[in-house]
Amino acid sequence: MGRLDGKVAVITGGAGGMGKMHGKYFVKEGAKVVIADLESSDGKQVADDLGDNAVFIPIDVTNEESWKTLIDKTEETFGPISVLVNNAGIVASKSIEDTTLEGYRKTIEINQDGVFLGIKLVLESMKKAENGSIINISSVAGMVGSNNNIAYIASKFAVRGMTKAAAAEYAPYGIRVNSVHPGTIRTPMTEQEDVKEMVQDTISKTPLGRLAEPEEITNLVLYLASDESSYSTGAEFIADGGLIQVM
Repeated sequence: MGRLDGKVAVITGGAGGMGKMHGKYFVKEGAKVVIADLESSDGKQVADDLGDNAVFIPIDVTNEESWKTLIDKTEETFGPISVLVNNAGIVASKSIEDTTLEGYRKTIEINQDGVFLGIKLVLESMKKAENGSIINISSVAGMVGSNNNIAYIASKFAVRGMTKAAAAEYAPYGIRVNSVHPGTIRTPMTEQEDVKEMVQDTISKTPLGRLAEPEEITNLVLYLASDESSYSTGAEFIADGGLIQVM
């Protein structure tokens, strides 16, 4: 028996990084998984590697019609959605002075608006499933401030707040909504040239003195997707190597 037997899960940003790891573990634990991403070639390959219990469905998380199409195709393929992992996101490290309005809005559109659309549009499908778990990937940047990161921090604080609002509103339907707040994780996003200095600075301040591996966050996400966390909603789950306690 797998921990996610009978569950249908959608993972945005599922073609790489943390999303790819989530998909691998979810299928292993018995879920039917939709790898949802803009990256078609990578997404198809990830789904193919996971076997018959996974499919790739393209999505632009900032587009409402794209979300509706994804949900319809998921139901046609596997049935109503019982788990949504809002994992898609971007990061850019710039001072407030160097942050353009266009760049700021792009980060908000993907990291914040994309989560809002997922929360809003998955509701009817989860009602059909008669239960649900929405897991919003925020960040330690959604808990505390830092230099050169205003757009990302704004978006991740918003995810934290939206999680609590949705948890209160969706509880009568048996739908739980929680946020996960990772520290710095070893993914392609944290290996970008423009964030390398910020990443090294974060590692130097982290009590455990290292990056998190993707599977360490996946284990937390897996717990929230499973019925083991059936009494947890509106909560913040922090996995940051102790960083917040020293900030």
